[in-house]
Amino acid sequence: MKTRIPAVAGKFYPSNKDELINLLHSIHLKEEKRFAKDFMPAVLFGGIVPHAGYVFSGYEAIHFFELIKNHPKQFDTIVILHPNHNGIGPEIASDENDAWQTPMGIAEIDTEFRDQMEFESSALAHKFEHSAEVMVPFLQYKLPYKFRILPVSMSRQTPQHARKVAEELIRVQNILNRHLLLIASSDFSHYVSPEYGKKMDQMVIDQIEKGDIEGIYSTVKKNNISVCGFGPIMALLAYAKKLNEWPETRILRRGHSGEIIPSQEVVDYVTMAVYSDIEQK
Repeated sequence: MKTRIPAVAGKFYPSNKDELINLLHSIHLKEEKRFAKDFMPAVLFGGIVPHAGYVFSGYEAIHFFELIKNHPKQFDTIVILHPNHNGIGPEIASDENDAWQTPMGIAEIDTEFRDQMEFESSALAHKFEHSAEVMVPFLQYKLPYKFRILPVSMSRQTPQHARKVAEELIRVQNILNRHLLLIASSDFSHYVSPEYGKKMDQMVIDQIEKGDIEGIYSTVKKNNISVCGFGPIMALLAYAKKLNEWPETRILRRGHSGEIIPSQEVVDYVTMAVYSDIEQK
């Protein structure tokens, strides 16, 4: 079995399993009162989740993983849509490995689903990339059942590519009858003041809440907003809109790195759920 070894263990999160579990447990305890325990959508398409170091963005990210842990439906495959910060590999790329290793153990890739997709597979596109990797220990820590992952990187983030990803996921999902959950891995504004970042982020959030994929793209581009995973966000919304005409969104938590280490140059983190309160037919 070809296995990807961690690229950022010991940097973005502890490389020791016990230390990692202790950190995740600590984050959970500190955030426990903030969890929206009364929020349980009938259909959960996925979520937008930040991908920075756990000590910075874990307090936002953990809310989504708590939501899926408590969701009454189990997910067969977790699709991790993520930006390609290095630009290595195809514009859209799955991973040619069979599994990913983390300090928590082995996470198998849904190779059957991957091999049905009409995307290239590239180990290089994922080898050094952190934005999918940091999601996996959260999943391993939170989910009490067996699941598989499907990392998909996007180095070219356009509405056209986002729709292509969504359409391909739905096509193969219908063939294999998988219950999918999509994670759009993205941080929001980078290295700006908290006030400016909040203002810029809100412009993007407004478009996300309207489900306007072209609006997200044009807002990011025209205003030079450094939301690094806007392509995965667009793909998640395109997927949800293919399955439900009016999917809803909800912010689970919003914050920035300056809440951990005070600074006037912060990175913003927003965790959102994309869902419907109406069951799919």
